[in-house]
Amino acid sequence: KACEVACKQWNQLPEDGFFFSGMSYDNTVALGASTWRHVSFVERPVALAPQNAGAFSWLMSSDVCKHCARAGCLENCPTGAILRTEFDTVYVQPDICNGCGYCVVGCPFGVIDRREDDGRAWKCTLCYDRLTEGMTPACAKACPTESIHFGEVEDLREAARNRVEALHERGVHQAYLYGVDAENQPGTEGLNAFFLLVDRPEVYNLPPDPVIPTKRAAESWISMGFAALAMAAAALGAVAVGNKR
Repeated sequence: KACEVACKQWNQLPEDGFFFSGMSYDNTVALGASTWRHVSFVERPVALAPQNAGAFSWLMSSDVCKHCARAGCLENCPTGAILRTEFDTVYVQPDICNGCGYCVVGCPFGVIDRREDDGRAWKCTLCYDRLTEGMTPACAKACPTESIHFGEVEDLREAARNRVEALHERGVHQAYLYGVDAENQPGTEGLNAFFLLVDRPEVYNLPPDPVIPTKRAAESWISMGFAALAMAAAALGAVAVGNKR
């Protein structure tokens, strides 16, 4: 959880309370307005191939805002408080946010949330202040295993695909990339923070097929149009039948 601690320290985030969740070694539980990095410990009653260590394995997942290529929070924001930066990250301007909460329902990952004390929405900024100074985000800088990589997205995609191939050669055939591009995840048009997984997305508390609400807006309007035409046709038919009588 070095990334969690580094994120809290650098961004001066308030604590979330100290309690025992009973969920393995995970007392953070989930991402939130004051937890922008969350490391979950997933215990599985099956071995991770090609290991031969009995019917048990750990899956570690460091979750964060995905900085979607097409972000539901950004498209839902009515005040312009959420913008896309020059680094292609999604940033919430706290001085403009009015706490309406439209961004919260617009995120298919449940990342962004509002703080109870002021009602404003908060989430990972990918350390925008560090990026402007040419520095690496605090989470990636602190990660002792270098499981969090930072760099140009295309370079990261190539490295991730090479990593998957290497795992397949070692017998971990279930390894795959989640949200690596628009083809892989059309509902968000790809993620700028994507993941290498070895089990179903739901095991990591990730949606299997996330779609931002505005992607369905056109379909909704078309459906409403057909429904309106059908109702109009039915009404005209009823009037015509009535006149004949």
